[in-house]
Amino acid sequence: MSRFDGAIVVISGAASGIGLALTKGFVAKGAMVAALDVDEKALSRLADEIGPQVFPMQVDVADEQSVEQAIQNIVGRCGGIDVLINNAGIAPTGRLGETTTETWRRIMSIDLDGVFYLTRAALPALMKSGGNIVMTASISGTSADYAYSAYNAAKGALVNLTRSLAIDYAPMGVRCNAVAPGPVRTPLIEANFRSHPGLEEAFIRTVPLGRLAEPEDVVAAFMFLASQEASFINGAILPVDGGVAAWNGQPDANNLPQMQPVASPL
Repeated sequence: MSRFDGAIVVISGAASGIGLALTKGFVAKGAMVAALDVDEKALSRLADEIGPQVFPMQVDVADEQSVEQAIQNIVGRCGGIDVLINNAGIAPTGRLGETTTETWRRIMSIDLDGVFYLTRAALPALMKSGGNIVMTASISGTSADYAYSAYNAAKGALVNLTRSLAIDYAPMGVRCNAVAPGPVRTPLIEANFRSHPGLEEAFIRTVPLGRLAEPEDVVAAFMFLASQEASFINGAILPVDGGVAAWNGQPDANNLPQMQPVASPL
């Protein structure tokens, strides 16, 4: 018997990057996945590749009515929801003074409002099933990046929303946790790399493990938090970042040739 046999899993942003890896991972463990994405062509490719265990739905999570209708359709077709993965997001670069109102609102509408709409709509089904929610947060929500002001704000709010949901809905049997990835090689970040030469190398220099994550590197964390093995974990923010969050930002003395080891004081 597989880990998620018969489970109904809803994943937003399911057709690329982390969402695509999650869709494949949950299907491999026996789940039926309702795959939500705004990209109809990518959804079609996903359905062709994976087959009948995927229920593709073109949904813009920033559209409240579209989200509510999608959840109604999922519950009507599948009978309920066991796991909700709030994964859809965008991450344009820019310091606050360079961020237009349009860009700010677009980021918030997808990265934060979309989570609100989808979670609110799914909660009745999750309370009925005793299901759980896993957010795609970010280490950008627990500390700040240079030139990602709006994204930092959205992910910071998402981190605390995770905790709020965790305490409010635990009495109803619903857990809520978040995975906080570091830099992951997705179409989203690749687009930023193309627009900003040198950015990829700059990111890699901040990762103690010396590389970016691949989407598959973070899947196990989501699946663990969504599983019965994590039944007493609630309100957790789990970094999956190659050690980025462990670094305090001080210079790397290991790479300064003039630095000589000294005896540590007792």
